[in-house]
Amino acid sequence: MPPFLGIPASVKDLIEVQGMPCSYGSLTMTGYVAATDSPSVARLKRAGAIIIGKTSTSEFGYRGYTASQVHGVTRNCWNTDRTPGGSSGGAVTSVAAGVTPLALATDGGGSIRAPCSLTGLVGIKAQFGRVPVYPPSATLTLAHVGPVARNVSDCAMLLRLIAGPDGRDWTSRQTVIASAGRASKPWNRLRVAFSPTLGYARVAPEVAAIVHEAVSALGGVKFIENVCEDPAEILATEFIGGCSARLGDAVERSPEKIDPPLLAAIEEFRRRSAADIMHVLRTRANLRDHMYRFFETVDVLLTPTTPSSAWPIDRSVPPGLENAKAWVFFTYPFNLTGQPAASIPCGWTQEGLPVGLQVVVKPGQEALLIKVLGFLEAQLGVQRRTPTI
Repeated sequence: MPPFLGIPASVKDLIEVQGMPCSYGSLTMTGYVAATDSPSVARLKRAGAIIIGKTSTSEFGYRGYTASQVHGVTRNCWNTDRTPGGSSGGAVTSVAAGVTPLALATDGGGSIRAPCSLTGLVGIKAQFGRVPVYPPSATLTLAHVGPVARNVSDCAMLLRLIAGPDGRDWTSRQTVIASAGRASKPWNRLRVAFSPTLGYARVAPEVAAIVHEAVSALGGVKFIENVCEDPAEILATEFIGGCSARLGDAVERSPEKIDPPLLAAIEEFRRRSAADIMHVLRTRANLRDHMYRFFETVDVLLTPTTPSSAWPIDRSVPPGLENAKAWVFFTYPFNLTGQPAASIPCGWTQEGLPVGLQVVVKPGQEALLIKVLGFLEAQLGVQRRTPTI
């Protein structure tokens, strides 16, 4: 019997479903209907799932806040005066509100992990290329397709289902995810580090305290303040460059169809010299080398997933972070390195809003990531709650 027979699922509007409109959150894509299924969708269908619809996103996944000229503003089901973050705000709301138990989403800088943190869910960004992406994303070397679910077991099951090579995506050469097996180390033999800021992040005191308390309860964790320098400029340059190329001459031909913040970012990007852009992108290799050396001494890295809980819907970024190059401080480094990372609930604010813990492992170690997530889910004992609005 197919493993997801009859199970309803939603698909983010950056992932194509045959016969369904796919706007990518952009008015420039009005009227476009997908001719084929993306690999992850095809695999989900073969497993018996029922795709009940598409979920909202910011335009081409640009913003960590889910609003677009196509979809309007998406609200957080824990408090509709708050945002679910983004750009997978529709996907996480579909699951958190109980519309579907599963969702397919994308993560180009934290767009699965951050909204999962803000809505109390489990979300996984696997190793880059582990889940094939087709048609190609606007952000070719950043984008990941991944699962969103209410618990680790469901999330891991969906990830294993959608992982594996597809000839249409030349980066998806990796095999299916191996089982962790009995030979993998138990928690007390893993080298686990916790960094509350990575060395540069600004974190709301309540969120910092909740995450610190959760990590302290685990035992055997080494605290490390500085992990790397802030690579936000690399992320922004590559992400906006990809959106600029994807939109092409629509920037001049029909600028009114482009989300104003994205349009402004693209116009600024296009004023930069090629030499300047390539210099920034070149430093991505330095970050990868640095992280490779860091993870020679660490098996698992824990951090907050987001620097705040869900913030008011009338703001596009958390209060106090308006001038940040990118506010998702903890997630985007691992899009740039490509290594596996996930978010899991670890506590609640005084207002009853979820807080997430990010888990990062060495490249290609999704089996270990899943095992650690299962351990954390059991140990943290975060009370299961259901939105009442």
